[in-house]
Amino acid sequence: MTLIRSRRDMFPTLNGLFDDFFNQDESWGTGNAMANRTSLPAVNVKESEDSYNIELAAPGMKKKDFNIELEDNVLTISADKKEQETEEDENYTRREFLYTSFLRKFTLPESADGEKIKASYTDGVLDIFVPKKEEAKPRPPKNIDVS
Repeated sequence: MTLIRSRRDMFPTLNGLFDDFFNQDESWGTGNAMANRTSLPAVNVKESEDSYNIELAAPGMKKKDFNIELEDNVLTISADKKEQETEEDENYTRREFLYTSFLRKFTLPESADGEKIKASYTDGVLDIFVPKKEEAKPRPPKNIDVS
């Protein structure tokens, strides 16, 4: 049996190429996530007039498990949680809880104020608040009098 590529696969659109490139996570080289015991938590990024807000889904973690660093305008969020220890006499018939490591990197825009970043963790969601610099915030139009 021969696999026949569709016309779309043979001639990808320019927009499709850009979408694929920009949607790649910087940690794509980690290989098979399950083999490495790593995962990529889902992320929401919201922008308002005053700030950027990054929400990262990381249930089962504790505040102390996270490491958040900013270097050269790149925000790195990582976590490393060891598997839960079990007693020798505990006999699981099924065990699906999996605590894994992860690493996500985001290049912050020039308008971000890296000195005032704050983070909190509530109900399985890591919330990172990145304020904008004052000069980057929109200002109302200035009325200029004619003399």
